[in-house]
Amino acid sequence: MTRLNPTAYLDHIRSESALFRSALAHTDPATPVPTAPEWTAADLLWHVAGEVQHFWTYVLETRPTAPTEETYDEPERPTEATYQDLLDYFDEINAEFVATLEKTGPEEPTWSWSHEQTAGFTYRRQAHEILIHRLDAELTAGAVTPIDPALAADGIDEVLDIFYGGKPEWATFAGSDQYVRIDAVDTDTHTWVQLGLVSGTGPGGDNLENEPDLSVVAEQSLPAGTEPDAVVAGTAADLVASLWRRRDDEGIAVSGDKDIYDRFRALTNQPITDD
Repeated sequence: MTRLNPTAYLDHIRSESALFRSALAHTDPATPVPTAPEWTAADLLWHVAGEVQHFWTYVLETRPTAPTEETYDEPERPTEATYQDLLDYFDEINAEFVATLEKTGPEEPTWSWSHEQTAGFTYRRQAHEILIHRLDAELTAGAVTPIDPALAADGIDEVLDIFYGGKPEWATFAGSDQYVRIDAVDTDTHTWVQLGLVSGTGPGGDNLENEPDLSVVAEQSLPAGTEPDAVVAGTAADLVASLWRRRDDEGIAVSGDKDIYDRFRALTNQPITDD
């Protein structure tokens, strides 16, 4: 599918950050985060400010050099900080992050943990990062607001392609003739996923041998006459939240081969750790 333009991603970073803060501003800092029970509201606030947006601000400011333990000083969370101190810190870091993006062209060479090594990766990734943590914040506060359908539709492609379908450069994917199509009914967008196996040996000795995997496939590159073996359909917001395990599958329709859908779902229930 066609990505959003960089200006749209930046606008979403601004608006989703504001929604994130608003949800947490009047929430008891000790409230557990339902989607991350080991965190409290205060932990979530610190994570986004001190561990995510602070880091990516540094990445952009020092582009294209890759950050290392020797060059990047991760901020330490103040043990005596009040909740208002954390809110103020979020405001400071968020403003710096947005300002840094505003002066960084999306085409500029920039380190990332993915194959895409431009600032455009940060624009897109961080728009979806703050969207998902906004959901975390609103679930913690007990009041979820609507998700922009275009951002959600792009997020379906992003999470399937970059996270669940992302592979090391040294790995080889062998696709099968089994396909799942994810239909966002409110945006009329379709994401095709091919099931298959991945193999390879990394330079550090990591080894993959015929491990079940998936890969996002552009619709125009599919063999003529290809039909999906299973179809998952719902609104873009419901689908992206489900794929990120921020909601259940209520209201999402599944049709076709149940075994193939189950294989797909097993592959999309793996832990996600990168920010």
